Amino acid sequence: MILNTKNSYRFQISKICNQKIEYRNLLLTLITATALTACGNKEETKEKDYYSLQNDTIIIPATSTIAPKLKLETVKNVSYQLELITAGTVKAIPNFYAEIAPPFSGRVTKVHLKLGMKTQPGTPLFEMVSPDFIDAQKNFFQTKSAFQIAKLSLKRQQDLKNNGVGSQKDLEEAETNFEVNEKEYQNAIASLKIFGVNVDKLIFGQPLVITSPIPGEIITNEVVMGQYIKAEDAPKAKVADLKKVWVAGQVKEKDIRFIHELDGAEIQVASYPDKIIVGRIYHVDEMVDESTRSVQVLIECLNDDHVLKPGMYVNVKFIDTPENTLFVPAKAVLQFNDKSFVLVQIGKGKYIRRYVETGISNKGKIAILSGLKPNETIISEGAFYLLEAK
Repeated sequence: MILNTKNSYRFQISKICNQKIEYRNLLLTLITATALTACGNKEETKEKDYYSLQNDTIIIPATSTIAPKLKLETVKNVSYQLELITAGTVKAIPNFYAEIAPPFSGRVTKVHLKLGMKTQPGTPLFEMVSPDFIDAQKNFFQTKSAFQIAKLSLKRQQDLKNNGVGSQKDLEEAETNFEVNEKEYQNAIASLKIFGVNVDKLIFGQPLVITSPIPGEIITNEVVMGQYIKAEDAPKAKVADLKKVWVAGQVKEKDIRFIHELDGAEIQVASYPDKIIVGRIYHVDEMVDESTRSVQVLIECLNDDHVLKPGMYVNVKFIDTPENTLFVPAKAVLQFNDKSFVLVQIGKGKYIRRYVETGISNKGKIAILSGLKPNETIISEGAFYLLEAK
């Protein structure tokens, strides 16, 4: 019985000792936490002491730990030449390109053209017999004959009237008849001249001679001897002068302000990687392609060696006229809502927030379009330490 009492006593003493140890550990933990919290508050206070605000001016003491982290830069104008790179397609210039299609249906009786053949305006390409052309000839000769008769009749009535024999009524009828026949004759001449027919040398029944309307060379030929061609058929031959071509480049609408007529452009072809062709901007379209949100820009290029071929894809580099532009490091530009700003030095250790309009980015720098002037000094690195300063 005595043994049990002693054991119970020893157990209670051990329990009391353990509780004291736990209490001491808890006390130490609370003391440590309190000390850390105090240090944190001291550190936060210290952070706030890194800079101060006086109205809109941020003041950074020389003793601040932020001061060594800030780098300053005086901004200056630099000559910058914008380069935009895009894809382009080679096109024949419309005035130097013609698709040959006969004005009448008929059968080919003679072929003069062949691929690569040089042409001048009026060079015969092929001949054909056409019932429609025969009808046009017949109409021409009939109207010509009627016009000549009306002309003689008018002259006779004028002579009669002048000699006091003819009547005024007959003269007026002759004049009206002459005017009608003259108009029909002129229309018949015009209808034949459209197709390159020399009406002064026209012989009734002659075949229709299809000629080249422009100087150049034959780049497509599908005309075959004996072939029957309908007036509504697709063109059977193409003539082009490819010594000068257009390259149609596509420029995004956000960049179109950098493109101006007569500016330079460099063209590079995949098959000739070492060859650079320099062209000039000929025309900037007025319409925006809604599907691509881009504008077509036509570049005129000399093509004496025929490296550029219609339908070919090329790379286009637009080169803007060099302009003086302010550039600042990208790290210097901060954002507030949807606005950009930089921190401008107004005195030693004093800075103000200046909102700016930014332009293009190039090699880690951003163009400043407005809001900043040359020779002003800004924080070029470390500005983010002051991002919360308001």
